[in-house]
Amino acid sequence: MKRENNYRFSRLVLAATLTLSLAALACQGKEAEAGKAAVEPVVTVGAENIALARLTELRSGPAISGSLQPKTEARVRAEIGGPVERTFADEGQRVRSGALLARLDDAAVRDAYLSARSAVRSAESLLQNAQRNLERSSRLAQAGALPERELETAQLNATNAEGALADARARLASAGKQLGQTVVRAPITGVVSEREADAGDVVTVGAELFRIVDLGSLRLEATVPTAEIDRLKVGMPVEFEVTGYDRRFTGRIERINPAVDQNTGQVRIYVAIPNDKDALVAGLFAEGRVATDARKAIAVPIDAVDQRGTTPVLHVIKAGRVKQFPVRLGVQDESTDLVEIASGVAPGDTVLLGSAQGVAEGAAVRVSKEDARR
Repeated sequence: MKRENNYRFSRLVLAATLTLSLAALACQGKEAEAGKAAVEPVVTVGAENIALARLTELRSGPAISGSLQPKTEARVRAEIGGPVERTFADEGQRVRSGALLARLDDAAVRDAYLSARSAVRSAESLLQNAQRNLERSSRLAQAGALPERELETAQLNATNAEGALADARARLASAGKQLGQTVVRAPITGVVSEREADAGDVVTVGAELFRIVDLGSLRLEATVPTAEIDRLKVGMPVEFEVTGYDRRFTGRIERINPAVDQNTGQVRIYVAIPNDKDALVAGLFAEGRVATDARKAIAVPIDAVDQRGTTPVLHVIKAGRVKQFPVRLGVQDESTDLVEIASGVAPGDTVLLGSAQGVAEGAAVRVSKEDARR
């Protein structure tokens, strides 16, 4: 009996020892796994290095470029020669139609005008005398007291007096017109872009004095390949960027030249651009494209596509890790810097941009901010 009790006790001790050993091994395994998890690095990427694939409208079409020109422009030229007495408008100044721009010295012209006016008065007096003589001659001739020849002479004098008065009045009108031309006024409402004369300058007939532009509507002249002409229609939107402005503008095709430019082999188009509040100025260089095609598609920023290999690849965050997916590209919208992903990604997927594309596939990542680039 004693030996049997000792045997049972030994078995209990052995079982307890095995249980403690297994528990110790299990704890060591968990500690090893926890240590391994703590050792695995987690890459942090900023919101500027991620974007969301989204369903949006993409537009494509032929690229265009050119300089902005005012749709309405007036070059004010001297209609009479002479010294500039005074100017009333400076460059950059807004003027209304009819506003006084400059005045030329009118001394010589005014003398000619006064002389012409005196000539008109003399001609009017001569005509009155000739008409009175004709009336008297007519009465005498009817009474038989005046020869027919003298009546004819009176009629001729009256006719000559009428011609002299008409000539004097024409000279007066011409002199008055020249006198009015010494006052230079704005033909349109706009902004003075250039002033070519100052007080004291002597100008000749036809010399340019001012240039006025109406910035309420601008025009962009550009050329497109003849292969695109069948896709172009009057009224199509044109989206473009302008040097010096951090935003995009939109215009519409106003006219399409019916003839091909023999030098370039392209077709010229004219784009009307509304310019509310004169936000744009003439002469700036613009680049954009005619939106001939539009479609709804899944798109990502162009710089999200890794094209270093033979196949375009997107680096997508899935379950906190980086996965690489080959993709098929479609339409590229240069105005929004988006490209269509025809296959390989779904709306809402988070993709990496820029330097973040260097993160190895399978690496754990963490986004430092919640908002992705739109």
